[in-house]
Amino acid sequence: MRAKILIIEDEVAIADLEKDYLELSDFEVHVENDGTKGMERALSEDFDLFILDLMLPGTDGFEICKKIRAEKNTPILMVSAKKDDIDKIRGLGLGADDYITKPFSPSELVARVKAHLARYDRLISTNVPENDIIEIRGLKIDKTARRVWVNGEEKQFTTKEFDLLTFLASNPNRVYSKDELFREIWDMESIGDIATVTVHIKKIREKVELNTAKPQYIETIWGVGYRFKI
Repeated sequence: MRAKILIIEDEVAIADLEKDYLELSDFEVHVENDGTKGMERALSEDFDLFILDLMLPGTDGFEICKKIRAEKNTPILMVSAKKDDIDKIRGLGLGADDYITKPFSPSELVARVKAHLARYDRLISTNVPENDIIEIRGLKIDKTARRVWVNGEEKQFTTKEFDLLTFLASNPNRVYSKDELFREIWDMESIGDIATVTVHIKKIREKVELNTAKPQYIETIWGVGYRFKI
């Protein structure tokens, strides 16, 4: 699929030249000569890159850049005849990715467009693993961030409470004895110290259950142990 570019440039001859060179490089190019119309289109349509002049009728390039960046991460190349460093600093400070001073060669523009599109593609295609999350009837456990919410309200858990809750929720509908849970979470034999498990289950229930007398998550199987219900 061809990358879609929006040029916002009031000098028609320059806009047409940019458009011709970019289309020769197989980009889909659209042009707006008015700042306000260009901003409306930039915000309402999906583009892969913006080429933005600073001095525009209607709304200037600084304001357009600011509005785009507030809503989108799409690459923005600012173009201007103004050579002052203060304008470059301001434009880049508002979120522009690059700043090109007129006059420039069309081939330089094309090269910069390709470089920024390639960089953005790498950025959005980076395979960042999502957090490992368990969600069951209003209970949300973020295993990666080690955080727990009950009906949208975050609850604070000690390390062992979190480990115990997460272990049970990760292995639902299976009954575990207190000895098994102690061995799994504390990584040692219980040696008669299974009361530790009971205390931790009680504390977990106080945080996640609406009614600890009738638990909806961690069920006691009398004479055996505990089971996480789904």
